[in-house]
Amino acid sequence: MSVRLLMTLDAAGGVWRYAMDLARALKGAEVVFLGFGPPPSPDQRAEAEALGCLDWADLPLDWTVTDAAALKGVPVAIERAATRHRVDLIHLNLPTHAAGLRVEVPVVAVSHSCVSTWFRAVRGGGLPEGWEWQRDLNLAGLRRADAVVAPSASHARLLRQVYGPLDVVVVPNATLAPATQTADRPTVVASGRWWDDGKNGATLDRAAARMVWPVTLLGPLDGPTGQRFTPIHATAAGHLPHAQALGLMRDAGIFVSPSLYEPFGLAVAEAARAAIPLVLADIPTFRELWDGAALFFPPADDTALAQAVNRLAADPDLRRRMGQAARDQSHRFAPAAQAGAMMTLYARLTEPQRQAATR
Repeated sequence: MSVRLLMTLDAAGGVWRYAMDLARALKGAEVVFLGFGPPPSPDQRAEAEALGCLDWADLPLDWTVTDAAALKGVPVAIERAATRHRVDLIHLNLPTHAAGLRVEVPVVAVSHSCVSTWFRAVRGGGLPEGWEWQRDLNLAGLRRADAVVAPSASHARLLRQVYGPLDVVVVPNATLAPATQTADRPTVVASGRWWDDGKNGATLDRAAARMVWPVTLLGPLDGPTGQRFTPIHATAAGHLPHAQALGLMRDAGIFVSPSLYEPFGLAVAEAARAAIPLVLADIPTFRELWDGAALFFPPADDTALAQAVNRLAADPDLRRRMGQAARDQSHRFAPAAQAGAMMTLYARLTEPQRQAATR
C-alpha cells in the first residue's frame, strides 16, 4: 500500500521525536509535515526536510493559549495544506486539530497528552475555572476523528475517564535508539521538559541532595509561556540536539524518570535501549510498560527515590541485571511494530476511497 499523509507536529516537546521516528519507519508512506507553535531550530528543520516536505503555520498550540478563539485558524490551515499537498489521510498529533475540520479524507487523531488528562494526573482533579473550553475542544476533536490512537493502555483509560466512552486504538510509541551498552559511569541522568510540573523535577532535585552520584538533567528548563524550573542540587545540561543528549544518556550508570504524568515516556525507552538501569515513578503507564524491568518509587517520595538510586549505585551486579532487563523489555517498542500498526490503521481508513477510485 502507498499513502500520502499530512502529519501535524510541533517543535516544543516529544511530539517532534515521535513524528520524526515514525516517518522514518513507515514503509510505503509519503509524509508531509505541518507544524504549529514555536518554529523549529535549524537542526530540526533539516531533520524534517530530509524525510519529507515541511510546512509551518504561524498559529499557536492549544496548551499555550487562553481561549479557543486563538485557534480558529487551525482547521483552515490543515484543510488548505491537505488540499495543496493532495493527501490521502491526515494524521493529527493534537486531537484539538480535528475540531471543526472539514475534509473528505480520513482523519487519525493521536493523543500524546492534553491539558485535561494532565490536570487529572498531576493535580488530581478537573480543569481550573475558565479552562473548560480545553476539554470541550479536545472532546470535539476526538469525536470528529475517524480513529483515535493512544500510546499506552493506561493513557487510553485516562482518556475515557476524562472524556467518556471512546473507541481508542493503542499503538505503543517506538524508539530508533540503537541497542548499546551503557558506559556505566557514576552519574544519574534524567530527561524531560523540566518547566512542566508533570515531570516532577522538584522531587528529583530534592532527592539529588541525598544521592551518592551526581544528577544531570537533560532537557529545557524554560517553557514557551514563561514557566521555569531552577534546580538546586542537580546539574542542568539544558536542551541539546537529540544525538548529543543520547550520548550523555548512554554514559550514565542510572536513569531516573520522576514523572507524575506520562502517556508513554520516550526517554525511558531510549535509556532502556542502552541497558541503563531504570528508576521510575510508580505511575500506571510506567507499571504497564516497565514492570519487572525497573525499580519503582512513590512519585512524591524523594527519600524513596534517593534510596533506590543509592541501592543501584552500590551494587554493580544489580545495575547490570536491571539494565539487561530494561533492554530486553525495550524490544517491545521497535519502530517496525509501531509503523506496521499505523500502516494497518491507515489502510483500513483509506480502503473505501481506494475502492471508489477503481469503480
